[in-house]
Amino acid sequence: MKAQYGEGVTTLALTVLTTTDSPEKAETLARGAVEARLAACAQVSGPVTSVYHWQRAIETAEEWQVVFKTTEARYEDLEAYLLAAHDYETPEIMATPVVRASSAYLAWLGREVAHP
Repeated sequence: MKAQYGEGVTTLALTVLTTTDSPEKAETLARGAVEARLAACAQVSGPVTSVYHWQRAIETAEEWQVVFKTTEARYEDLEAYLLAAHDYETPEIMATPVVRASSAYLAWLGREVAHP
């Protein structure tokens, strides 16, 4: 959903998901992104059970999810941060556009990530 963030600036709001193997690592990723204003908010949840293909085998792992609230304008920087800070060889980093949200929340989100 494109939102007005002031003075004619609009951008698409996104949720960005990653996973990691401990709550401490998840909180570190979340805190780093919010402190750097790459995300307005990050939520850690888990544990979750992930089942996936890896190196020709099916793996099962206990993981923690981190969901970041950001904008399309900040996505590339958030992705670069996650790739640099993450200890997985191929971390899950997936963005989903926000199709509906309150205008007040979107305005807050935009203000929080607009000040790097």
